[in-house]
Amino acid sequence: MATSHLTAPSISSRMVPSYDGLKPSTVKFASVAPFRDGSLRQRTFRGLVVRAATVVTPKYTSIKPLGDRVLVKVNPAEEKTDGGILLPTTAQTKPQGGEVVAVGEGRTVGNNKVEIGVPTGAKIVYSKYAGTELEFNGSKHLVLKEDDIVGILETSDVKDMKPLNDRVLIKVAEAEEKTAGGLLLTEATKEKPSVGMVIAIGPGPLDEQGNRKPLSISPGNNVMYSKYAGNEFKGSDGSDYIALRASDVMAVLS
Repeated sequence: MATSHLTAPSISSRMVPSYDGLKPSTVKFASVAPFRDGSLRQRTFRGLVVRAATVVTPKYTSIKPLGDRVLVKVNPAEEKTDGGILLPTTAQTKPQGGEVVAVGEGRTVGNNKVEIGVPTGAKIVYSKYAGTELEFNGSKHLVLKEDDIVGILETSDVKDMKPLNDRVLIKVAEAEEKTAGGLLLTEATKEKPSVGMVIAIGPGPLDEQGNRKPLSISPGNNVMYSKYAGNEFKGSDGSDYIALRASDVMAVLS
């Protein structure tokens, strides 16, 4: 029987087209020698170079907020109800408070430089969906703007919160338990009130020159506010509180 031969010509690097990032001198193929049926001679491709990209996760030792942003260490979510019932992850209340661990250098408004008004170490309450979440030093943190901070907690009770900027803290009036005709209302049918008494106010917003504009409402005022505005809280006394911007207050009641 005749022996068959298969011969492949040498493949030179000159036959490989050049593209951006691939030079002809980088990739080389050795010539393929003749082989016979039933046997394939093993050859070594010495000129073939393979480089693999290695992804290295950077390790950060510090985070420095810029401008009017602050870095906040988020309080852990509550895992139990007040009655001691364990909550599943989906039912755990998303925290709205934390501790300021770093602040930016402030911002320029008009001709004035306005520094961050919240010191590091302060316990704060912030808007519910504000900021960007990140993991840092094994804990959840937020990077958010100073304007997203609702107030500073000087004690563990929300009624002692110090509002910031143009925000006000209101103690919500209790819902009516009876209709005008004297019918008792269940919790589900009680209408959520949108009136309450102002407990504390912030220093006011900044004008175009960076100066504070005092608010037109004062602690002790009974006010009506927009129904779905602000951030709601439950005080240690069982009362409902809400912190909102002064622009969401519609009228002063007397």
